Amino acid sequence: MIPSIIFGGTYKDNRGLLRYNNSFDASIVKRIYIIENNLNFIRGWQGHKIEQRWFCSVQGSFRIKLMEIDDWNSPSKSLVHKEIKLEAKKLDVLHIPQGYVSCIQAIENNSKLLVMADYSIDEIKDEYRYDLNYFYN
Repeated sequence: MIPSIIFGGTYKDNRGLLRYNNSFDASIVKRIYIIENNLNFIRGWQGHKIEQRWFCSVQGSFRIKLMEIDDWNSPSKSLVHKEIKLEAKKLDVLHIPQGYVSCIQAIENNSKLLVMADYSIDEIKDEYRYDLNYFYN
């Protein structure tokens, strides 16, 4: 699987604005949390061999870099990342399948990123972290 965007939308009338995502199926989500990074902080590289994640900017915007890992014990340092921008204007959801690591940076003050996972905390041991400068790109 490859990362994909599940597009949301907006509806506006005289009552106000509604953000929605009618295409996102949250039935396998077991937990949620919100990340609020300081503006200059970069969180990464972190990922999961088995777990999936879904990211949704609920306030502000984020730059998210993703890389598929080739060897979890000693990944190639020259892996190529894909960069995605998530904005709170719509309720777009970024699906990150198993096998990927991410690097997250807020690009607006007071940004909030909703994170959803398909495993409960401590249900499995599946967290991998690599130094921010481990990869060449």
